[in-house]
Amino acid sequence: MRVLVVEDDAIVGEVLRDLCIELGHDAETVGSAEDALVRVQRDRPDLILLDFRLPGMSGLDFLRLPWVRSAGIPIIVVSGIASDREADECLALGAAKFLAKPVPLDQLQRLLRIFDRPAGPSGPAVRPVERRRETRARVALPVRIHEEGGAEWETTSVDLTTQAMKVRAAGSHRPTTTVELEFDPPGEDRRVRVLSLLIRVDLDGYVFYFLNLSEEHFEQLSQLVRRLTVYPPPT
Repeated sequence: MRVLVVEDDAIVGEVLRDLCIELGHDAETVGSAEDALVRVQRDRPDLILLDFRLPGMSGLDFLRLPWVRSAGIPIIVVSGIASDREADECLALGAAKFLAKPVPLDQLQRLLRIFDRPAGPSGPAVRPVERRRETRARVALPVRIHEEGGAEWETTSVDLTTQAMKVRAAGSHRPTTTVELEFDPPGEDRRVRVLSLLIRVDLDGYVFYFLNLSEEHFEQLSQLVRRLTVYPPPT
């Protein structure tokens, strides 16, 4: 299945594109609705992931275009700031689904599978890439959160993998979409500071996906997760 991601935040667009590719789809990203129109008319995708707030033409304006409405391409709209009225209007204009940011990746995965139809005479069906479950270690580490606007706050980790970390909620504070996580792995003298994307909000905490983890830090976390899962800390 060919997926077009329309997202002006390059980091979010890259994560969504990579998720689609990991699930076995062809995916590319454009940064505006205007670019999406050009791409769609040149090479029609099977599905569009459309950001609601875009520079120039908004996602809502894109959905209003008669050509888009008549094209019959399934469109999933994503947004962190749209009102209920705007979300309802997107659905009334033909959007297949409206997802609030941070995008719930497990729900997005299910939607991609739903819209992935077996190919007809034009070619073979897409076969999803086999996904391995990440080893998860429960560990309470002091974590400092550095937000985009300069705000900083401290919390404690809940669990850790080589790709993500869940931290405890800090009162009513809600982190920005992209932050830097800073923490000291136990038994190591090399502090980790990594750009991360907020991908899920739970009642008891937040889940962040590491975006620019260096090979050194990846190996460092791999050893830590292996050590903690073989010799878990006392509870």
